[in-house]
Amino acid sequence: MKSTTQAAPSLDGTVLQVSWHRAWHTLGLQPAPGLHEHLLEAYREPQRHYHTLQHLRECLTHWEQVIQMAEFPGELELALWFHDAIYDIKAKDNEARSAQWAMQALLQSGASAEQIQRVQGLIMATCHQAAPSEADAQLLVDIDLAILGAEPQRFAEYDAQVRAEYSWVPGWIYRSKRKQVLRSFLARDFIYSTPHFRAQLEAQARRNLAASTA
Repeated sequence: MKSTTQAAPSLDGTVLQVSWHRAWHTLGLQPAPGLHEHLLEAYREPQRHYHTLQHLRECLTHWEQVIQMAEFPGELELALWFHDAIYDIKAKDNEARSAQWAMQALLQSGASAEQIQRVQGLIMATCHQAAPSEADAQLLVDIDLAILGAEPQRFAEYDAQVRAEYSWVPGWIYRSKRKQVLRSFLARDFIYSTPHFRAQLEAQARRNLAASTA
């Protein structure tokens, strides 16, 4: 298991800068000039309401607590950065396109085939079609789903943000589809795959989801 010796950053905007440099340093690579700014601009796109820099910061804040648990921390941290890099509200291939962007960035920076493959696989795990079996993918998916176990006020805000992203969908269709998605998480034996997130968030996530799908 790899670990980092760097101190955890504060929870303000500096978390983004610290995390970005740490991810590439851990990989032993240098990102292309302008890539960081390009990604930040992507997360600021106007069609986004939940999949924004707020979500990225929340993911990275959770990541700070579990870095020591990752087998390949550089790949996992970079996958967090890219997992919502592409977000077209009407597309069904956002994860694949986000993974493609990450792969291109890594290739340009001289990453190994193994590094590229690991990052691609991690990003694709955020499709949430099934609970992942690999340890790093479990960790990343738990981080991405941590919002389900947020305090009720933040969960309600998240719920409203997702609705805003799908404002083009008629209300009755949205409500039906949304409940279907949320109930699929409730139907799992466990929402979270790792002991850390299961202990911290499982109970609250089930309360949030039960209230939202009642």
